[in-house]
Amino acid sequence: MQGKVIIITGASSGIGEATAKLLASKGAKVVLGARREDRLKALADDIRAAGGEAVYQVLDVTRQADNDAIVKLAKDSFGKVDVIFLNAGIMPSAPLSALKTDDWHDMVGVNITGVLNGVAAVLPTFMAQKSGQVIATSSVAGLKAYPNSAVYGGTKWFVRDFMEVLRIESALEGTNIRTSTVYPAAINTELLNTISDKGTAAGMDALYKAHGISPERIAGVVAFAIEQPGDTTVSEFTVGPTSQPW
Repeated sequence: MQGKVIIITGASSGIGEATAKLLASKGAKVVLGARREDRLKALADDIRAAGGEAVYQVLDVTRQADNDAIVKLAKDSFGKVDVIFLNAGIMPSAPLSALKTDDWHDMVGVNITGVLNGVAAVLPTFMAQKSGQVIATSSVAGLKAYPNSAVYGGTKWFVRDFMEVLRIESALEGTNIRTSTVYPAAINTELLNTISDKGTAAGMDALYKAHGISPERIAGVVAFAIEQPGDTTVSEFTVGPTSQPW
């Protein structure tokens, strides 16, 4: 971990924030991206005050130019990129019958296009240096079907397939790019705030109050993946509360 340069999207809260703090405490140089500049600045200040190294940039993952710019920021600030953690995501779940079509397109934009843009931004660097690591946040909804999660789950199934193909192609092409996909269950983050359907929101709120665990649990898994030797890939992690029958 010491000295690795790690880009984190969705870094302003929840899993991204917890991961940034943990990795920085272990000696990583973190490059933080999210939409809320005030939260990014506060996080970077906290990391620096604790003796870590951090820079940040306002990032809309749906914009390719923003993704390209954060890779440039990492190189300009620290001279390289070792890891990108594609963590930005939204979950405005609802029954299909609710016809929340704007939410559908928003999920595709952030959860799918955001991943594509991040990989497109960093892949040329990883290919040229023949090393690198891509870590992505999927969901247990990317492993099995859940009511009210048809579109959200579909975006997370995409992440599962995309990351697996990236791993296989890297091995075939000899670029040594490691991949890890994380499938969280009920983790206490701001994700529930993106649910606009009242019935779904109430059900998910009750579920998370009964079972939810800290985002620091996911941060520890991300750190574990990064700390594996360069010749070793752990490609998938399903992580959730012991009490939750997901």
